[in-house]
Amino acid sequence: MTTTTPPVTLDDVRSAAARIEGVAHRTPVLRSRTLDALVGAEVFLKCENLQRVGAFKFRGAYNAVSRLWPEQLARGVAAYSSGNHAQAVALAARELGTTAVIVMPEDAPPSKRDATAGYGAEIVTYDRYTGDRVAIAEALAAERGLTLIPPYEHPHVIAGQGTAALELVEETGELDALVAPVGGGGLIAGSATAVKGLHPGTRVIGVEPEAGDDTRRSLAAGRRVTVPVPRTIADGQALPTPGELTFSLNRRLLDGVVLVSDDEIRSAMRFAFERLKTVLEPSGATPLAALLGGRVDALPRRVGVILSGGNVDAARFADLCGAPR
Repeated sequence: MTTTTPPVTLDDVRSAAARIEGVAHRTPVLRSRTLDALVGAEVFLKCENLQRVGAFKFRGAYNAVSRLWPEQLARGVAAYSSGNHAQAVALAARELGTTAVIVMPEDAPPSKRDATAGYGAEIVTYDRYTGDRVAIAEALAAERGLTLIPPYEHPHVIAGQGTAALELVEETGELDALVAPVGGGGLIAGSATAVKGLHPGTRVIGVEPEAGDDTRRSLAAGRRVTVPVPRTIADGQALPTPGELTFSLNRRLLDGVVLVSDDEIRSAMRFAFERLKTVLEPSGATPLAALLGGRVDALPRRVGVILSGGNVDAARFADLCGAPR
């Protein structure tokens, strides 16, 4: 009998952890007795909103860019992203002495666009509802001789993202479940690779916005399913279809995907701000929303949660969560 080696393994995640050590932050794990009481479990919150660039994306971007050959670094890199991967690649490029060109949607949050430019990247915009960001970025990279660093369809990116979960279980020990947001699927694919590689019995639950349940539908169908481009406040998860590489991992590793509404996301953002004293962007709040909304059936005793990002400016936060009275 033959077995197929998966495209990303626990050893790949460990290798990424060694590569990003001292460059990426080892983010804290937050506890809250109030949260534990509300959901009926011990909850361990991995605060990737406190990562460099304000999101977990720096882990994968730096791992991938740092592995390029010197001649590739000399030519520069390209990426496509609604914001967090854009910032991550821009910063990784700057840290490694190269340049970056980023394809971003015209309606990307201004704070994310400004931060990407602030790290020194050139920005090329497109309409997310009519344009094909992958085709635009691939054409641009080919024309300029750049190396394309995709946001999730790359083994080094996935392995880098998995270091967040690896750090979490190194600190907490074995968890009964891990809950994380699902966009293109890189974070949860890397996270599931890490936690199940160490503790096969840990349940891994993904969270998507109700308006964009492409991964949930794909898992149910046993193949990648495309939905209309989601219109949701969770802009980091507004994707029409899961990645091919990430889905190949997630269909094997995930124990399920649950959905949350935009109103539940807003409530989770307010809870994090008021009770946990931490700021989350909408996509970063979806796993917390799933716990607070009772979306995870038979919630076990010890639950890890990845709060994936906190890139939201004050004006948008106030608009989403309600201005102070």
